[in-house]
Amino acid sequence: MKKLMEQRAAKHKAMTDLLNKAKTENRAFTPEEQTQFDTLENEINALDTTIAAEQRAHKFNMTGGAPTTETQEQREERAFVAHIFDMVENRAENLGQGSNGAVVGVTIVNRIIRRVKEISPILKRAQVYHVKGTLKVPVYGDNDEGGNIAVGYQKEFTEMAADAGKFVTVELNGYLIGALALIGRNLKNNATFDVVTFIVEEMARRIAEFLEGELLNGTGTNAIQGVIPGCTNIHTAKAAEVAADDLITLQGKVKTAFQREACWIMHPDTFTEVRKLKDGNNRYLLQDNIAGEFPYILLGKPVFLSDNMPRTASGAKPVVYGDMQGLAVNIQDVLEIQVLREKFATMNAIGVVSWLTADAKVADQQRIAVLELP
Repeated sequence: MKKLMEQRAAKHKAMTDLLNKAKTENRAFTPEEQTQFDTLENEINALDTTIAAEQRAHKFNMTGGAPTTETQEQREERAFVAHIFDMVENRAENLGQGSNGAVVGVTIVNRIIRRVKEISPILKRAQVYHVKGTLKVPVYGDNDEGGNIAVGYQKEFTEMAADAGKFVTVELNGYLIGALALIGRNLKNNATFDVVTFIVEEMARRIAEFLEGELLNGTGTNAIQGVIPGCTNIHTAKAAEVAADDLITLQGKVKTAFQREACWIMHPDTFTEVRKLKDGNNRYLLQDNIAGEFPYILLGKPVFLSDNMPRTASGAKPVVYGDMQGLAVNIQDVLEIQVLREKFATMNAIGVVSWLTADAKVADQQRIAVLELP
């Protein structure tokens, strides 16, 4: 293609030179010049035909089928499936390699992470970053003396008091997380089955189940901290059960500025107990909210359920309330997979282990509050 374009450019220049020479001398072409011009024109037309044919040929796939308009996403999906089932095609279009296996294409990663957020409302509402390495999140708060930025009436020629808050840093590291999904080998030959969607859904579900538990409870040292152990804005109830007054007090511990996106998070068993709570007029605190994300709202805010939340018991922290934007989560963009073809061969299945690096901490304590039972 390059040589053809170079030949065309050279012939076009020769035509232009002939025209410019005749114009400069203020005359018409000589018979010899006219013949040269016509010959160059025919040769350029022939080259154009050849170039156009080569461009059309590039639009056809390797098997000689119809023209393809394959997108980057489709190419990455094809390489992804080829790698899973160890197809010969993958040898020509391999995925990148990382320390924990093949690096999944960007479009696949985005689909998995997007689906993880959809499955977990907690992660969906959190402040999520995608930064490689250590992430330092600056958080603004009052200074140690309790002062903050001063706003008030001032007089001309009077010095304003220099009183301001300070920035603190919440550091998010990277902890390796693995999730295993099994893929039936017969899916390889099932033309009507969307393999990529199935794998993405399985990976996302496994990752979401684990991540949600860690975002709420954490594990301890050298792991995700979690909301419940990391939150310092705590209300201790008067009794070892969830009472209406405690929920009202807990809601009040989150500043008004952060109430707009606030929600409740609790275990389904705790939710059942809360459903029975009534106000002084014998009306249930929970109200129908058919148009919302969940059928009920509590004290004007949506309720989300999670099996990962602690149940009500002495010393437990069964209810979280607040704006989950106060939880900073870093999920690195690099997602890697390992394919276990022999380990599950007797099950006629392929093991797909997805690896990602993540961390999470409460970055803004003013946004989130936790109920603790005595």
